[in-house]
Amino acid sequence: MKITLLTGKTYNIEQEIDFPIKIVKSPRAKKLTLRIDSKEHIPVLSLPRYCSQKKAIDFVLLHKEWIQDSLNKLPQSKPFENGERISLFGKTVIITHAPERKLGAKIEADKLLVSGNLEFLHRRVKDFIKKKAETEFYKRSNKYAKKLGKSINGITIKDTKSRWGSCSSLQNINYSWRIALAPEFVINYLMAHEVAHLQYPNHSSAFWQCVERLYPEYSQGEQWLKEHGKDLYLYK
Repeated sequence: MKITLLTGKTYNIEQEIDFPIKIVKSPRAKKLTLRIDSKEHIPVLSLPRYCSQKKAIDFVLLHKEWIQDSLNKLPQSKPFENGERISLFGKTVIITHAPERKLGAKIEADKLLVSGNLEFLHRRVKDFIKKKAETEFYKRSNKYAKKLGKSINGITIKDTKSRWGSCSSLQNINYSWRIALAPEFVINYLMAHEVAHLQYPNHSSAFWQCVERLYPEYSQGEQWLKEHGKDLYLYK
């Protein structure tokens, strides 16, 4: 199998190895470095401005065993399963397969009932979360926006892996659907964070003061994402 070059600034090299690798050429890099992207489950090779193909290939081959060992140690992705307890928009629910029901997925009491064949359970749970997140995240974000005298143009739920949320100059906010699985204080922090960008399109001290005004306990949510956010990416 040849090296698979992924998106971004790439360096065109090919060599027989048995895993894909992302190649990034950075003018700031002073030497060849390797790291493992735990979200994408791929190694990333950073190259300095001047680096020959042979040197890059030799470096990868020299660390081939380390790369493969590191990839093997990464947690494997997991599907949503029948009987599993998950946090959903701040409340614990039990995923319950209900093949006799004709409803797709629906929350009743402390259960998330999922109809259809068991093989489709993961997809139906994911689709349900993404659809419900559109209204739930808009409601929470709009609450904070009103405190700033701002309005939100639209909310989009995405399958992002590089960031939990983003806010555009057109007052559109994007959120990763996986944030719905985080504790409520984490969800509230992220909503406050993105809404604050409606007023401050940066991460200045004024921005963080705005986040704190909107959600005083924001630091707890920020810390949780740093420590546990990677666990949310286990759900594909």
